[in-house]
Amino acid sequence: MKRKWTTLVVSSILAVSTVMGGGISAMAASKSNTGGTTVPAKTYVIAFSNQLPTGYAAMIQAAGGQVVRAIPEIGGLEVRSSSTEFMTKLQSFKDISAANVQMVHKLSDGTVDPSTADGQPVTDIPQPEATSSYWDYQWDIKKVTNDGASFAIETGGTGGKHKAVVGIIDSGIDANHPDLKANFLGGMNFVPAGTDASETGDPNDLLDREGHGTHVAGSIAGNGKVRGVGPNLGIRSYRVFPGGQGAPTAWIVAAIIQAANDKVDVINMSIGGFDSQKYYIDGTKYSDVADLLLWKRAIQYAVNHNVTVVTAAGNEGLNLRDNKAVTDYLNATYGSPGVVFKGKTTETPGQINGVINVSSSNKWSTNSIAFYSNYGINQIDVAAPGGDNGPVYAATLDLNQRDFHYRALSTWPTYLPSYFTSNLHSYALLHGTSMAAPKVAGIAGVIKAAHPELNPAQVAALIEKTAIDYGPTGNDAIYGAGEANVYNALVK
Repeated sequence: MKRKWTTLVVSSILAVSTVMGGGISAMAASKSNTGGTTVPAKTYVIAFSNQLPTGYAAMIQAAGGQVVRAIPEIGGLEVRSSSTEFMTKLQSFKDISAANVQMVHKLSDGTVDPSTADGQPVTDIPQPEATSSYWDYQWDIKKVTNDGASFAIETGGTGGKHKAVVGIIDSGIDANHPDLKANFLGGMNFVPAGTDASETGDPNDLLDREGHGTHVAGSIAGNGKVRGVGPNLGIRSYRVFPGGQGAPTAWIVAAIIQAANDKVDVINMSIGGFDSQKYYIDGTKYSDVADLLLWKRAIQYAVNHNVTVVTAAGNEGLNLRDNKAVTDYLNATYGSPGVVFKGKTTETPGQINGVINVSSSNKWSTNSIAFYSNYGINQIDVAAPGGDNGPVYAATLDLNQRDFHYRALSTWPTYLPSYFTSNLHSYALLHGTSMAAPKVAGIAGVIKAAHPELNPAQVAALIEKTAIDYGPTGNDAIYGAGEANVYNALVK
């Protein structure tokens, strides 16, 4: 592997409804006493050739850096340095395969007011206090469970005992939500102290500041007014996103390792970004991606520990098989006169070997997926209902013709404004591949509850074999093997 290191990572939660977007985050300035010119502090990821060497902390300090996080299971480090000589000094260490600067994509630009549902709130769904069930509005869960028929076969647990557990790497979970608390099993926080004023570094701080993780959790294991695919599955939260900000690769891969060590059966990652293996900053070429290497190692670690990993394909509407289109998108969205992307780009974690990558199907068509969903032949394993704005919007792309009823209904933090109206709390309508992936994670969890002997490859094969073959006959670019269905998997 070449020894020129640096890449650009753009990580973001994949929920179209909240217009997750924004620019590359600025890096905070700090002083360095470890040698080299003082510059704004940068955070790096480093992948060693094998395991972390003895004395790695002293090695990094000698190069002008400080270890922020060690991930020994995959030979990875997160390091902070303000020295301009840091990367040069690293090249003298033979045990390093790759290293690069982390740049993080912002979570939200704040342009959408969730209390107004983009100015078109849904007002005909009963308030929580006026109904005992939202089942009639859960078209997405009905589709993948055959109108709830799968619940009579397997729900993921019985008698208060969870037969399988899904780890949710996301923005946290509202542990006190009435539809989730019976299935909530704790977890771990990976957001460091000082990220914002609310972050103390408490490993038990799983409070969902964004709502995204809570919404995902309801689709997997809701058991109340809304029902998930596995209403009795256990769920664990691995919080990597603070409020209104992104998350670097090191936090996420550390969460994957922890979830595997906690012996979860399934991991859901409704998150994603892009790793470019060749790009230029102010004319200087960078390549060999440490982030990508750590992603690959972390997912393989999970698979080796018998964990099925489910990912969201992404919401850019891109053909992931067309590298030029993806690179053009990066240049249009993140490029500048000083930043130019030219090389192969990987959508992470969806294009990493070992995951089940999920595109977003919709309520109204068996021939087309959601307008925003990424796709690509041999890039999508299966589809699942993630919702969209309805057929009229799909035909016209007229924002005034959006119909939020075609989005996915799930749980929402009891303490945050809802996406319905300003006075309907605890539930929300969203759409995105973020909403599609947890259906498949729930299916995987239910399969493991029914057949604990199956390994991740067997779980994935069963999901694909029993998916409903929508779109072109056979495996195709938009649905993969088809739309996943838990009832079919249970009665195979």
